[in-house]
Amino acid sequence: MSVVRPYGDTTGDGMVQVSFTLPVPHDKRAEGAALQLAGKMGMEPAMLVHARQMGDGFTFFVVYGRVNHLVDLATVNVVERDYPLLTAKDVNTVVKRRLRRKLSVVGACIGTDAHTVGIDAILNVKGIAGEKGLEYYRELKVTNLGAQVTVPELVEAARAEKADAVLVSQVVTQRDAHLTNTREMSAAFREAFAAGRRPLLVVGGPRFDETMAGELGVDRIFGRGTTPREVASYLVSALVPAGAGNGRAKA
Repeated sequence: MSVVRPYGDTTGDGMVQVSFTLPVPHDKRAEGAALQLAGKMGMEPAMLVHARQMGDGFTFFVVYGRVNHLVDLATVNVVERDYPLLTAKDVNTVVKRRLRRKLSVVGACIGTDAHTVGIDAILNVKGIAGEKGLEYYRELKVTNLGAQVTVPELVEAARAEKADAVLVSQVVTQRDAHLTNTREMSAAFREAFAAGRRPLLVVGGPRFDETMAGELGVDRIFGRGTTPREVASYLVSALVPAGAGNGRAKA
C-alpha cells in the first residue's frame, strides 16, 4: 500500500490527536479558539479532550479529530542507514586490523546547551537502552567535553586529541539555536583544518532534520532514538575503509 491515512479507532478513519499552547487564559473563549484553530488545520469534526492553564495567560490543549489528508509513501524522503550495523567486537576488530591505532572521538554540547543526556548516552560506558557507550569500545579513544563548550574550545580539543570524528549533541532548539550553532561549528572547522583533513562532523538531537546534513555543513545527522552501536558503526564505515593502512583515515 503506497497511500495511507491516519489510524485512530478503525483502519483508515483519519483520526489524529494534536497538542498545542495558546497565549490566552483558560476559559470558554480559549476553548473555542482552540477548536477554531483545529478546524483551520483541517480537523473536522474536532473534539477538545484536554485543556489546562499553563502559568499566567497560557493554556495547553489536546484536540482529537478527523483529517482527510493522505500520505503517499512513495514520496517520503528520509535518510536510510547505508552502512552495516556492527557489534562492539566487530567495531574493535575492524579498527585494530585496518586502522592499526585507536580511533579518536571528541564529543560535546556546544553553545549554551547544558543538556548532556544525549551526548552521555552515546559516549559514556553506561550507554542507553541496554547498549554500552563508545567509551566501552577498547579501540576508540573518547574525549567527552561535556556541556556549554564554545566552538573555539571544541576546535582546539579536536586538534589536541587528533580527532577523527567530532560528535555534537544539541537539545536546546529555541529560535533554531541548534541550527545556528551547527552552522557556526562547521564553518569553524572548515577554516581551522585543511581540505580533506578536518574530522568527521556528526550532530544529533531530537529536533534535527536528518536530510539537512549538507545544508548545515556536517557529514551526518542522527535523530531521536539513535544508539551508540549505530554511531560506532557509522564511524567505522566512514573512517576506516577497506584496505586502510597506518595513515589517518579522514572523511
